[in-house]
Amino acid sequence: MVCALAAAVCFGTASVLQAVAARSTAPGTGSGVDPALLVRALRQWRYLAGLGLDGLGFVFQIIALRSVPIYAVGAALAASLAVTAVVAARLMRVRLTGTEWAAVAVVCAGLAMLALSSGPEGDRPGTDALKWTLLGVAGAVLLLGAAAGRLPGRARALVLGLASGTGFGVVEVAVRLIDGWTLANPALYALLLGGGAAFLLLTSALQRGSVTTATAGMVLGETIGPALVGVLCLGDHPREGLTWLAVLGFAVAVAGALALARFGEPPEVGAG
Repeated sequence: MVCALAAAVCFGTASVLQAVAARSTAPGTGSGVDPALLVRALRQWRYLAGLGLDGLGFVFQIIALRSVPIYAVGAALAASLAVTAVVAARLMRVRLTGTEWAAVAVVCAGLAMLALSSGPEGDRPGTDALKWTLLGVAGAVLLLGAAAGRLPGRARALVLGLASGTGFGVVEVAVRLIDGWTLANPALYALLLGGGAAFLLLTSALQRGSVTTATAGMVLGETIGPALVGVLCLGDHPREGLTWLAVLGFAVAVAGALALARFGEPPEVGAG
C-alpha cells in the first residue's frame, strides 16, 4: 500500500503539470486519438516533467500490484485526484472549499480502511483467454477514443474519460498477467497498447475544454472493471472477516475521488 500511495502522489502531481502543458498546446484534429497533439505537448517542459513522474509512479504501481489486490491499488490510484487537488491548491492557487477538503479526508479514510482490510494478491494464474480478451479490450479502447473525439461536448468528455480509464485499467490487470516478460504473452502487448491509448486519450481530454466529466469517467474506468477482474478471475480477496471493510473502503475512496473530479481541469495558465 505504501507503493500504491507513492504512485498516487506521482500520478496526481503529474496530472497538474500535464494539464497545464496540454492547455497551452494548439488544438489538434477532431479525433480523440491524435498523436500529433501528444508530440506538441512533449515540447512543453511541464509535460515532460509529468511524464517523468508518471514513469516513477508506474514503477511503484508495478510493485504494489505484485503485492496487494488490484482493487486496493485501483482505489489508491483514483485517490491521486486528492493529490492533484492539494497540489493545485498549493502551486496554482486554486481555492479548495470546505466540502472539497472534506472529500480529501474521505479519500484518506477510504484508503485507510483498504489498507487495514486488504489481504495478499490473488494466487490464481491468468488464463490465455483472459490475456487475449485484455488485448482485445486495449484495441477497442483505441477505436473508441478515435470515435469519441467527434462526439459533442459532454458526451465526448465522458467517453474519452471512460476509454482512458479503461486503458489504465488494462495496464493494472496486465501487470498481474505478465510473468517473465516473454514476447509471446498477449498481456504484454495489451499493457503497451492500453497504456499508450490511455495517455493519448487523457491528453486529448485535458486539452479539449472542460474535463471534469472525463476525469470522473476515468476514475470509474480504472477502478471498477479491474477490481472485478482481480476478484473474479485472479483470486484477490480481503483479510478473513474484513470483506465489509474492504468494500466500504473501496466505495468511500472512489466516491471521494469523484467528488474531486474537477481537479482534472486546472485553470487556464499561459504557456511556459
